[in-house]
Amino acid sequence: MKKQVEPSTNAVESRQDYCERFEPNYTQGLNAQQVQMRQQQGLSNDSGEIKTKTVGQIIRGNLITPFNILNVILASMVFLVGSYKNLLFMGVVICNTLIGTLQEIRAKKTIDKLSLIAAPKARVVRGGEEQSLPVEELVLDDILRLSTGNQICADCIVQYGACEVNESLLTGESDPVVKQPGDLLFSGSFVVSGDCYARVEHVGTENYAAQITNRAKYLKKPNSEIMTSINKIIKVLGLSIIPVGIALFYKQFVISAQPFSQAVVSTVAALIGMIPEGLVLLTSVVLAVSVIRLSRYNALVQDLYSIETLARVDVLCLDKTGTITEGTMQVDGIEPLCPIAQTQVEDAIAAVTNALNDENPTSLAMKQMGFAVPDWQCTGTVPFSSARKWSGASFQNVGTFLIGAAEFVLGERFEPLREKVEAYAVQGQRVLLLAYSQNSFREQELPKEIAPIALLLLSDKIRDNARETLEYFADQGVDIKVISGDNAVTVANIAKRAGLEKADRFVDATTLKSYDDIRQAAEEYTVFGRVTPQQKLDLVKALKEQKHTVAMTGDGVNDVLALKESDCSIAMASGSDAARTVSQLVLLDSNFASMPRIVQEGRRSINNLQRSSSLFLVKSIFSAIIAVCFIFLQCDYPFQPIQFTLINTFTIGIPSFILALEPNKDRIRGSFLVNIIRKSLPGAFTMVANVLLLVAISLFLHLPNEQISTLAVILTGFTGLLTLLKVCMPFNLLRTALYTLMVVGFVMAMLFFQSLFSLVDLTIPMIVVLVPLLLFAICMMSAVLHVIERIIMRNAE
Repeated sequence: MKKQVEPSTNAVESRQDYCERFEPNYTQGLNAQQVQMRQQQGLSNDSGEIKTKTVGQIIRGNLITPFNILNVILASMVFLVGSYKNLLFMGVVICNTLIGTLQEIRAKKTIDKLSLIAAPKARVVRGGEEQSLPVEELVLDDILRLSTGNQICADCIVQYGACEVNESLLTGESDPVVKQPGDLLFSGSFVVSGDCYARVEHVGTENYAAQITNRAKYLKKPNSEIMTSINKIIKVLGLSIIPVGIALFYKQFVISAQPFSQAVVSTVAALIGMIPEGLVLLTSVVLAVSVIRLSRYNALVQDLYSIETLARVDVLCLDKTGTITEGTMQVDGIEPLCPIAQTQVEDAIAAVTNALNDENPTSLAMKQMGFAVPDWQCTGTVPFSSARKWSGASFQNVGTFLIGAAEFVLGERFEPLREKVEAYAVQGQRVLLLAYSQNSFREQELPKEIAPIALLLLSDKIRDNARETLEYFADQGVDIKVISGDNAVTVANIAKRAGLEKADRFVDATTLKSYDDIRQAAEEYTVFGRVTPQQKLDLVKALKEQKHTVAMTGDGVNDVLALKESDCSIAMASGSDAARTVSQLVLLDSNFASMPRIVQEGRRSINNLQRSSSLFLVKSIFSAIIAVCFIFLQCDYPFQPIQFTLINTFTIGIPSFILALEPNKDRIRGSFLVNIIRKSLPGAFTMVANVLLLVAISLFLHLPNEQISTLAVILTGFTGLLTLLKVCMPFNLLRTALYTLMVVGFVMAMLFFQSLFSLVDLTIPMIVVLVPLLLFAICMMSAVLHVIERIIMRNAE
């Protein structure tokens, strides 16, 4: 059956507004010919969005950077004056660009491969058969099968069944919205309860969510201290390069009357030293390598900087299901509460679970009991939702049966059962109430005159490695908060069995009436029971307000709001589409035991970056200060670009990349920017003092410029190696080998490639000047380190 749809009244009209529309039966769906027609018409659900950068974009992004452009300009100036050997610094720039590009392409391939595995699928009815397809393969008028936890991937109209959807990702309202046959389901929302079939109404860019995105595209700023710190460094140095360069060239060429070529070469040398081009590259490479390493642990990184955030986490919020427990349940027993036959209880359980046809762990556990389904005609259902905490079904000439949390079903009449329910909960069991009413539902609300029939006793299966994982986080000083929709006593008991410290500090979230109550409870309690989705969100907000870095793990739709609000969100691949979509990390094997490895990888990245970044900053701070000093000193700038290439290669370039990729499980302490400045200042100040003393002594002894330049290179390289020595401590086999090779390489380059690096042989006067300055460098470095440590200790007190 076909119908012709009237053209859209929107200002922008699409092809699907004019095409023939199909109205397939929800049990049959589209046939192969209809699907092929839609594909030929281009009416598939492909939004055209690219998940990751293309190879071309990666190459352009690494090639066309402010630093590369500046280096090319400086190289062009050196080339034009004919000082070709001083172009060697471009070799380092080219190597850096190649390394960064290749690592990012490799990381892209890893992400694309894992994203394909984790990509949401849609259940579609085609040709009378249900099949699973990638969401981009949906076509207009396809029949979708939607159930609890599914994210709605295309605007569609309910054909059969009913469900509740959360449209908070679109509207900001977290209250579930009931959808009946004929109602429109918006893409971007997700099903919180129920089961239905729906016909696809819009595809691709015509979807409601896509239209919102196109009207209001924005990039959410990553919560990255590293990125913020590096941007500050780049901004300060970038703004200072131009005026310093102009002033230094004017002084060299006009005031000192140097030849034009020599003035250009010395000015370029000063500016090259100020550029921390390797710092940005190093960060990209380290994080890209982390993505590749984490893929080995079945972790998909959807946000690069989430690796850093997770390493800084001090509070980890866990949804009990799927993390501490396996996410499966079993029915341990049934306790009747009134004189009723066991077969009647079994019939009621079988009838309700069959009528609702939910696929949540509780329903599956009850279905696995194998009770025969009675021949009752269902007249209405209310699916389970995390907000109401119950579900039920009405049957003709039988009545209404409810299954859910006793306190929510019975309300004020729960008190007589409280002691019994809590006694079971203390044993670690989840207790559900089976209740009956002769009346039907009142617009999805509880019927009148509800009578309790039986208690259903269920239990979660704790993961085998849960205790080991929780102990790891306790040892690392990470505070664990277990947040669940189940009874607080039950959750606390399970957490205790799993080895969680302070599991006896629990609270029932139904007693938390206001945000102030939640904020106070966030610090005081460890286990939270009967938590609604909105309360989960409020808990995360409260913890963040208290200056905590919060990570949230979850797998259900009730976790989505809290996942989105947290500093770092981790979803299980076996969970809902919605949870995976909003999360920064996805555990593809849904194994919480992978978390310690992910945290360790983050700590390795950040600690090594801090250590290696300080090497780059030593050079930049020293070069900036010395360049400004030589604007006012009555002598020539002592360095050439080729000489900085020598120093940088053995004291910064090679060591930084090797040190940045070695194992490191230390906890992250302090601010990234403060840490790298603290580590870089002793080396930078020592280099500055050495060069200024050298200039003063050399002017007194009337040493020629070539000798001053050679001594400046030796002193600066020696101080750089001292800084590397401090960075490499404590020594291990790798660091010992690295440091030895760098010292030998620097010395050999000075001995055998003097002409290349514009160096001269040492003379007696040069040695007389050099030896005291080398000793001074050691003393100066120790003194500055001591002063900085004293300042830090005083501030800490």
